[in-house]
Formats: sequence, structure tokens, C-alpha cells
Amino acid sequence: MTEGHTGGRSAPDPREATDPAAFIAQLQALKDWSGLTYRELSARAEAVGDVLPRSTVANMLARSTVPREELLTAFVRACGVGPGALESWQVVRKELAVRGVHAAAGPVLSAPALERDGDEAEDGDAVDGPRWPGAQEPRPEPRGARPDPDSDSDSDPDPRRRIRRTLVALVAVAGLVLAAVSVVVALVQEGEETGHGPKRLTAPAAGDVRIRVIGSDLCLNERRGARTGQVHQVECAGADVPRYSLKDLGAGTWQIVSDHPDYGPGCSGIPSGGRIPDAALEDSECGDPTRVERFRLEAFGTPVTGYRIVPVGSATPGTCVTVLGDRTAPWSRLAQAPCRPDAPGQLFSFDRRATAP
Repeated sequence: MTEGHTGGRSAPDPREATDPAAFIAQLQALKDWSGLTYRELSARAEAVGDVLPRSTVANMLARSTVPREELLTAFVRACGVGPGALESWQVVRKELAVRGVHAAAGPVLSAPALERDGDEAEDGDAVDGPRWPGAQEPRPEPRGARPDPDSDSDSDPDPRRRIRRTLVALVAVAGLVLAAVSVVVALVQEGEETGHGPKRLTAPAAGDVRIRVIGSDLCLNERRGARTGQVHQVECAGADVPRYSLKDLGAGTWQIVSDHPDYGPGCSGIPSGGRIPDAALEDSECGDPTRVERFRLEAFGTPVTGYRIVPVGSATPGTCVTVLGDRTAPWSRLAQAPCRPDAPGQLFSFDRRATAP
């Protein structure tokens, strides 16, 4: 392993970790070995193009599960570990993520061998199931020259035939009206789903949602490719990273569940227990005890004009999830901030997201 920064000692060896908790302990030992503060680690990572927020490092070292590979790589590099030792950290992390255990006395499996064993649970990409075959277009019935037994002229003296023709015409007109109404409803629903067309306020309910900011009609989203999990507001039509859903935890509290196309399932939360007054709203793995991951979704106004997202148990009481900076601009970030009487940038609608057939 790399020669140490503190007294010439060697860096901690990840191969001594036999389970995720021991691996996190080795990461903490690596930070201690580096002699660097959280701020210095973040600065070193930024200098080489990595993203390593201080709060993210603190959360990683306080949890009991292995971190994402991108986070691990940035952290280990910032601590001063060379490429060869870095690979050992990555391989052990991979083995623990896949199998949950690592045999410290035995050889470390290579990454390709682990990949053959199966995907990591934390990556969470669903395996595509069998696709339904496309529906066949109905074959039109051949148009024959059969005479219509009811095709009598208007001068037909039989009143029963005239009544029958009138009823048939009325049914046809009614069918056209219903079809037109269906088209209008479909267009309205499509407009709401894509972010165009009329907007209506939707109360929180369990299931898939787009979380729309009242006032700007932008929706919550991450920046694709970023490792921080930081939540921003973007045009609703493109708000698919991640896909959000609400989980009712009972007692008036909710969990905002995220499904990221690259990192898999997770939860929205406030890091470091909300001790930082303007702590960012971030998406990360669920169950981190250092994060606030429960919220109250409180109706605001009479009549209701939106719903506040209030962190439950935040160390900074009286806060709401808030759009910071320019509340009308895409990519403004969200964080906890003091709840305001007029709630600017603090009201949301939980628009239903259409479920794919």
C-alpha cells in the first residue's frame, strides 16, 4: 500500500475488511491516515476534476453500507492513494456490494469475475422482462356489395324503418361526441404529463409523481452525470432523472423515493441531520441515519395553493424545502431554509406521473 502521510505509516489496507461496516472503518482510518480535513479533501478532489462535497464524505463515513464506486474513487484519490492501491479499494467494495462479505484471508476477486456473479444491489437497474408482442392491426372486413336491408329511401312508407334509421343516426352522433370528448381529455392529460398545457394543483398521494414548483411550473430533478445527488428545478418535460414517487410512512409523514437511471433506488433527504441551516436537498441511498429522510407535506393557504415539504426531525427547526436563488430559473437548487409566511419557492404540487403500459 501507499506510504503514509502520518509518520511514514502505510495506508490502511481495504483487504482486511470482511463486511461493509469494517470497510467503512477502513475508510475512516484512511481519512485519519491522510491527515486531511473534510474541506481539504473536497479541495483536492476538485483540483483533479472529482466532486466530493464535505457533507457527502461525512455521510459516507457515518453509514453502514458501502458507498457508490464514484464516491469511493474520489475519496480514496483525495486521500493520496495511488492507482494500484485504488484498484484494491474498488475491487473489495465491489465484492462487498455484490456478496455482502469479503474473505480477508483469501485472494480478492477481480472485477470481471464479480460482474459475472450478478449486478450490484445498489446499482438497482431493473432487468428488462419479456416484452409483449405488438398488437396486430385488425384486418378490415372486405367491403362487399351486400345490399343493406334497411337502406330504404326516405320516402319509405313504413314508419318503423324511419324510426330505426333515426335511432341509428342518433347513436352515431353520440359516438362521435364521446370520441371528441375522449380526445380532449387525452390531450389535457398529455399536456399535464409533458409539462405543457393547463396546470392543476395535485395533493400528495402514494405513487409515481412529478414534484412541480408552484409559481415557476418547473419540476425537481438532478443533473445527469453529477455524483452529488443535488436536487434542482428544471423544465417538467425533461424531469426524469430521477423518477420520483411518494411513500406514505403514516402519522402524516412521507418519504420521497427516487429511482435514478444510473445509481438505482434511493431517497431524497437533508444531510448531516439538517444541522447546516441551508443544507441541500440531495438524493442518495435510503436508510442513512445521518440524513433527514422523512417529511411532512403540509397544505398551505385557504383555499389550498400548494404543499410545503417540511423536514421531520431536522436539527434546524422551522425549515421548509426551498428553491434558492432565482426561483423562476431552471437549475436553481433546492435546500432547507426558514419557512416563510408567504412561502415563496416553498410550495409544490405532486402531479401524477402516467404509468407506462
